[in-house]
Amino acid sequence: KQREVRTFTTFTAHLLELADWLVANGCTHVAMESTGVYWKPVYNLLESSGMEVLVVNAQHIKAVPGRKTDVKDAEWIADLLQHGLLRGSFIPDRPQRELRELVRYRKELVQERAREVKPRTASSTGPRQTQEQAPAARAGPARANGSSPAYAA
Repeated sequence: KQREVRTFTTFTAHLLELADWLVANGCTHVAMESTGVYWKPVYNLLESSGMEVLVVNAQHIKAVPGRKTDVKDAEWIADLLQHGLLRGSFIPDRPQRELRELVRYRKELVQERAREVKPRTASSTGPRQTQEQAPAARAGPARANGSSPAYAA
């Protein structure tokens, strides 16, 4: 079987070219390494093209010595895929991924807001005592007999 290897950048226009090229060549299954977050735009685009896309843990396929280039890696992954030797990582469906992304973004905004508010709050109220700095017990109001009950802080 003849092989054709092409290289595409991760710009949207080039990813669309990739999808068109794969479809034009009758490709129905795609496998890629899960390297950082770089797989996400490629996965999203190819998934929407109707292809079966596998994202594979790079450590599961790097066990073969001597592979040194991206082209050799791509050919090796293609061979493994053709022989059914790849197990894809769990990727939630698109609505779940979008919800997770939204929740992560909200968390970042809340943390950023907390960092902005915290210095202002701390400087306006003066220095705060930590649990270690605070006394363990404090005296309560004095009673008529001169004793004062203690309570734990």
